[in-house]
Amino acid sequence: MSSAPRGGKHRRRARIAVPAAAATLLLGGAGAFLMAPANAASLPTDIGVTGHGSVGKSQLTARVHGALTAPAANTPAVLRPAASTGASSGTTTSPKPQPSSSGTAGTQIIGGTTTSISTAPWMVQLWYYDDKGTTDTSDDVGFFCGGTVVSPTKILTAAHCVSGYDWHANGSIVYGTDQLPTTDSSTNTTDLHGGTVTGVWRQWNAPSFKITSSGTAVNDVAVLTLPNPISAKPLPITTSDDTTSYKAGTQAQIYGWGRTSSTSQDISQTLRKATVPVNGDSTCSSYYGGDFVAGAMTCVGASASGSDSGTVATCNGDSGGPLVVGGRVVGVVSWGVQDCVSQGSYSVFTKLSTYVGAAEPRIDDTDLSGDGRADMFAIASNGQGYEYDSRGKSFGSRVSLGDWSGVNLVRQADLDRDGYADLLVRTTDGSLYWQHYNLSTGNTEVSALGSGWNGMKVMLVPGDVTGDGYQDLLAVDSSGNIWLYPGTGHGNFGSRVKLGYGWNMYGANVFGKGDFTGDGKLDLLAQDSSGNLWLYKGTGNKSAPLASRVKIGYGFHYTAYVMNGDMTGNGHSDLIARDSSGNLWLYEGTGDVSHPLASRVKIGYGYNGYRLS
Repeated sequence: MSSAPRGGKHRRRARIAVPAAAATLLLGGAGAFLMAPANAASLPTDIGVTGHGSVGKSQLTARVHGALTAPAANTPAVLRPAASTGASSGTTTSPKPQPSSSGTAGTQIIGGTTTSISTAPWMVQLWYYDDKGTTDTSDDVGFFCGGTVVSPTKILTAAHCVSGYDWHANGSIVYGTDQLPTTDSSTNTTDLHGGTVTGVWRQWNAPSFKITSSGTAVNDVAVLTLPNPISAKPLPITTSDDTTSYKAGTQAQIYGWGRTSSTSQDISQTLRKATVPVNGDSTCSSYYGGDFVAGAMTCVGASASGSDSGTVATCNGDSGGPLVVGGRVVGVVSWGVQDCVSQGSYSVFTKLSTYVGAAEPRIDDTDLSGDGRADMFAIASNGQGYEYDSRGKSFGSRVSLGDWSGVNLVRQADLDRDGYADLLVRTTDGSLYWQHYNLSTGNTEVSALGSGWNGMKVMLVPGDVTGDGYQDLLAVDSSGNIWLYPGTGHGNFGSRVKLGYGWNMYGANVFGKGDFTGDGKLDLLAQDSSGNLWLYKGTGNKSAPLASRVKIGYGFHYTAYVMNGDMTGNGHSDLIARDSSGNLWLYEGTGDVSHPLASRVKIGYGYNGYRLS
């Protein structure tokens, strides 16, 4: 068998978008509970998942210490460019990321008040330090940004805090405290003031991020992945169709440890917050001209007074922090004017609703190998299980995972949101199990979830259907009813809810994981007996999570589909299909609702006889 692409011509599949009658969707009433747990089965304990590894606390704390003491002249500016119109002239200065020790700083972000971490448990501190591998401290790079916990292993921040820096090698995240760290020069120690420090496993920023010729930031959003989950309570991000949060006059909250005065470079020792109005796009366009990009940015705050008095604004050191409306993150601190208080100026945030489709796949991107690209799990006809790690548009050599002969269905998921891939496994007797990696022991554990599941023709874990941050199970029974089993975040599921009926027209060919249309909401695909391919677009509505179906292709007479998500790592869910000859085909996701799948590419052969997931 080969998992590498092979040559040969193939017929391009037509892509059409014609609404048609759908398998009926409805609101369900009271559902049935999961059946009583079955006895534990003898399942393989190797599911291809190993620990991500983490840097020791002393080294992580040393990075914080280095960032605090790095020379200010070599500290990259947390972007606060001068506006193109109306702002004072001069170049942007680089604030030294050292909290004030004089006690003279005000109690504001600029114009805000102090707050405790209990009011904003999702706020974290991002510390970066790179000594360039030399003993010469004059070339050291150290800086500070804010961030928001949006899932147990994901931090949302600004791209200008991430792009061009190696956060895995040089970054530390401090959480669980409203105080910034302080250093004692006499003992060369750093006090985290009750906070906990962790490292960074992976980083992503919007590929389209750039600094313009006038010094402003565009497409300024990033996500950091932690090596292990943290206890801080996440703050959910907004949805792609959110317009209410951005209406002029909406009251929003801002948080940060940034500068408290336009006349001092010191950032605040204590977390601060303020309530500010959201403005219409025209407000910032009038002041900043073409530097303000409507749709990509959000205009926030009352017009600055020209001094600290009468101004409420974010400032240097607040970059990457959240704009919060209605208990959701709707923006990310991006840029503003030099010294933050120029008369008539406003704070500019990244408009998060525009970037949900790009950010959400980075927030929910667990996989077997831990690199953020979806891998394939396969069981051969002799019962041997194999892991095929994604190489982007091909799979690497298979890795044996032992004997899985007693299993007839496997689905990849992260049911406890710990950042490690789990397996939902159904055995031949109809019992359902959750296999997951235990961070404490470094071993795989198996938990029995119930019995009687052989009556389900389709079972899949497409992602978070209900919008509560946990992954949910969808199942189609032999009568064609489709059921939602809401995830609890602990590896099991709540009471089922009936979503619709008539789904037996698809047989076992209902599939999908993640977002195919680029709006950050999970979608489903289905193949009918005539070979037509249908898209059920996600709505983000818990009570009616799927829209009416739309036909997006024909000629799909495949024998199996892989339900693994984003194989290529481009941020869009991909479709992998096996034909009757055992060839494996990749339809790369485009994120375009009118044309969600690119033309197919052959990526392997000899896959007949395998159960794929």
